Amino acid sequence: MKQSESNSLYGQFIKRLGSKKPASEPARHARRAYQTRVKASLSNTVLGLSIAFLFVPLLVIVIYSFNSAKGMNWSGFSLGWYKKLIFSSDKLWNSFGNSLIIAFSAAAVSTILGTLAAIGVNWYRFWGRAYIQTISFLPMVLPEVIIGISMLIFFSAINVPLGMITIFIAHTTFCLPFVFLLVLARLDEFDFSIIEAAHDLGATERQTLFKVTIPAIMPGILSGFMMSVTMSLEDFVITFFVSGPGSTTLPLYVFSMVRYGISPVINALSFVMILGTMLIAFFLRNFLKNIAAAK
Repeated sequence: MKQSESNSLYGQFIKRLGSKKPASEPARHARRAYQTRVKASLSNTVLGLSIAFLFVPLLVIVIYSFNSAKGMNWSGFSLGWYKKLIFSSDKLWNSFGNSLIIAFSAAAVSTILGTLAAIGVNWYRFWGRAYIQTISFLPMVLPEVIIGISMLIFFSAINVPLGMITIFIAHTTFCLPFVFLLVLARLDEFDFSIIEAAHDLGATERQTLFKVTIPAIMPGILSGFMMSVTMSLEDFVITFFVSGPGSTTLPLYVFSMVRYGISPVINALSFVMILGTMLIAFFLRNFLKNIAAAK
């Protein structure tokens, strides 16, 4: 008797569990909103910490570029370091000019070669295609020390004097894979029906390339160019190995000043470069938006 009663109670318990009403629609929406809010708050926290980690050092550099003292102790607002940057920093401006010449020339050549290589690899099937795609990753994954030493050994073996030319060749080789991958990623999203339409309208391969393909992938090309300029301007390790007399770039000049203490003139120059980069990024963004709107 007791066993039958216990079985009956157990059956009623199971029946109650099975007959539990599902959560109402407002309850589900409230639970989903709460979970989304928790995830969003965590994402915002991580985003804020990442932005602070990246931009607080830049803010410190900007603030101390207006410090009248040379050390880290704030002693008053001054524009003296900017005046010294403009009028009495010939070596610094020469090194900065060398960096600009090498950066833009290497970026232009690497952008042209990388764009053509990406179009060829993406469009055509030929022997060694997979090999080219594989070795294009090597300059990106190898340490810059190895690239610099290998470049130095190569230039020494063929008796090429170290200088601006060797830095240009090394930076072009280093930046080429980045342009190649950016343009290749853009081509993967390319609508090839446009190419077929151009051919149906009588366009040749050359006309299709310059009037259809290149304008369509221009955002990827410009992104590769700007990345190449940035990477060339900040590169120190490779430049250190392949530079020669009269080819000092800005990173090499700053490194030579470390032993005597970095002058606040570098802080002033950094602020000028930050402003220049922001202006270029702003105009480039508007230019890309106009291209997208024109389509």
